[in-house]
Amino acid sequence: MTFTARPARLSTTAADFEAQFSARLHWSAETDGAIEERVASILADVKARGDAAVLEYTARFDGLDVNNLSQLELTQTELKAAFDGLPAAQREALQAAARRVRSYHEAQKKAGGESWSYRDEDGTLLGQKVTPLDRVGIYVPGGKAAYPSSVLMNAIPAHVAGVAEIIMVVPTPRGEKNPLVLAAAFVAGVSRAFTIGGAQAVAALAYGTATVPKVDKITGPGNAYVASAKKRVFGTVGIDMIAGPSEILVLADGSTPADWVAMDLFSQAEHDELAQSILLCPDAAYIDAVQAAIDRLLGTMPRAAIIAKSLNDRGALIHTRSMEEACAISNRIAPEHLEVSSNDPHRWEPLLKHAGAIFLGAYTSESLGDYCAGPNHVLPTSGTARFSSPLGVYDFQKRSSLIEVSQAGAQSLGLIAAELAYGEGLQAHARAAELRLNEVPPMRGVN
Repeated sequence: MTFTARPARLSTTAADFEAQFSARLHWSAETDGAIEERVASILADVKARGDAAVLEYTARFDGLDVNNLSQLELTQTELKAAFDGLPAAQREALQAAARRVRSYHEAQKKAGGESWSYRDEDGTLLGQKVTPLDRVGIYVPGGKAAYPSSVLMNAIPAHVAGVAEIIMVVPTPRGEKNPLVLAAAFVAGVSRAFTIGGAQAVAALAYGTATVPKVDKITGPGNAYVASAKKRVFGTVGIDMIAGPSEILVLADGSTPADWVAMDLFSQAEHDELAQSILLCPDAAYIDAVQAAIDRLLGTMPRAAIIAKSLNDRGALIHTRSMEEACAISNRIAPEHLEVSSNDPHRWEPLLKHAGAIFLGAYTSESLGDYCAGPNHVLPTSGTARFSSPLGVYDFQKRSSLIEVSQAGAQSLGLIAAELAYGEGLQAHARAAELRLNEVPPMRGVN
């Protein structure tokens, strides 16, 4: 059977580019349940109608009936006026607390993944204790393809983090066990493994059964059922992210062989019909060459049917005005995998803010990152790279704050805490701090 792949051909100079671009990017997983349906309805309504929908829901749920949304925005003038209106003692206490919170988190930022502490000038100890999770579950996809690489990418960082027990679940359709997946589990140090998949596997890990132990966190990608299940069990257990279809975005200046780029687009399209492959390039002739390479090479691919549907439904070849514009569009997309296929990739890398992983230079194919480059291939999808990070050791650790207040420190901190607690109307909080003062003042608000 012959397959044809014609990704949408777009140009940023076209009058309807924004509409076509947005339509091509759109993707949402199906959800179920009354609450999820209601939330989805509100989100869709706000997306479609903007301010008008926000105003209606604000009036309905919050009882704030105003004519335009700007009336609900707090200006900096209002914020400053609120600060200026506080009693001097509360202002000073608030500023002192802010300084301490900022100082602590600056130290946290510098510390990385190790435990740390410091003592301030009055002898108070502040710090952070970093410890591994006790037991984690890793979900390894096994439906349309087998993914031993996912075993490594999930289990090894958990092992390095010091997790005591790693439970793997992997579907084996029709009982077909992939030896490479099983071998990867051995190499990676998986503690226990079960050939179960789908939502039921997620439930077993989250809640525990007579056979499958309950875990503290579930990581690893899966299909829509797995993603929905992970979302629903979040709170009972931790999760890494809600993974959508795989994505690749190639920024090309025209210097890389077109066949290489075409194959890179294939490399993600072959995962799933919903996967997305996009090329951004300022050279129209090069885009023609990539399309020609797609036409020539598609028939050589065993998964040609999947690749063709993915490229036809969600792929795009976008002609940009410049590489700078291509970088700006990339930041809007925030792709899972971002290839900078250029003779001078380091010229463009500083312009790129949002991506799960950035592959620099023509020789850095995304597939190297999938398997053996070293960085994790479990990456944020569907634009979530704007606020999410790749899976890593830090996903298998948790942090506990350390606080040891000296007697001297209790004198200054007690005054700050009491002032703020009284301001919040929490007298017991205030009194607990005041009782540790060398000179205990009368309790406020008591006749």
